[in-house]
Amino acid sequence: MNERIVFGFGAHTDIGEGPELLRLTQQADRDGLDVFSLSDHPYLGRRLDAYAAIGFVLGATRRLAGFANVTNLPTRPPAVLARTVTSLSALSAGRVVLGMGAGGLWDRISDMGVPRLSPSEAVDAFEEAILLVRKLSGGGPPITHHGRHYRVESIEPAPVEAPPVWTGSVGPRSLAATGRAADGWIPGHAADWQSARYRSSRPVIDEAAAAMGRDPQQIRTVFNLPGRITDGPLPAPRDRDGRWIGGSAGQWVEELTTAVLDHGASGFLLFSPSGGTPDRRSLARWGAEIVPAVREAVESRRAPDPG
Repeated sequence: MNERIVFGFGAHTDIGEGPELLRLTQQADRDGLDVFSLSDHPYLGRRLDAYAAIGFVLGATRRLAGFANVTNLPTRPPAVLARTVTSLSALSAGRVVLGMGAGGLWDRISDMGVPRLSPSEAVDAFEEAILLVRKLSGGGPPITHHGRHYRVESIEPAPVEAPPVWTGSVGPRSLAATGRAADGWIPGHAADWQSARYRSSRPVIDEAAAAMGRDPQQIRTVFNLPGRITDGPLPAPRDRDGRWIGGSAGQWVEELTTAVLDHGASGFLLFSPSGGTPDRRSLARWGAEIVPAVREAVESRRAPDPG
């Protein structure tokens, strides 16, 4: 995937909703969107497995990338996860992003037989996992890794580069790990560029990146963005608490263009107002009306003044 602003949508897909997911992703592919995401909750029996569904969709699309938003790392050991994502990347010509999280619903995670980690241990394992996935990608001699949480003995890396890593970090230690090791960040709880959560969290990432000699601007911020796309403008596109609720195509375009140019946003994933999968009409308007207009507005306002 290139470095332009990324646009896509997110889905939470039950077993019986596979055909609709395929219709939505194929529509997004035709409309020129960049990425779709699926939540990863393997302890929910009614849900499609995220990685099985991503592979299925990538095989039925041509340019759309897929990722788990975010991978339930405690249930997917990083050595095996490395094999999964490098294989998907090889099969799809690189149309994969590796979403990574430390694990949130530990009661359900431990119900699957996974040893419970403390919050501190989970963050340490999360950062170590990112590094191990990268070690097991890109070719080279066999890898032996004896870490605090993971161990592999003389394992041959896949001859494919690891995908970009986007995290769902929330707490300070996890945010710092994102700054040290990741390529992108998805603010938790659908926080957007005007939220206090974003304003207090992004500097933690930037400071940790700079301390490692990394350019903080190279770490994308991609927003999960629930909202309505209405036929006419709303009196106010944000509620009393300042949370984005949506509006007309013009209101979306104005808001997202400002987010890119004034707040450094790198991408947006559309969700329904309740945080679920967008309906077909909303996704069509997103891809055909809003996304091209934002791209055009950003490009025109970034263009140098010929005078």
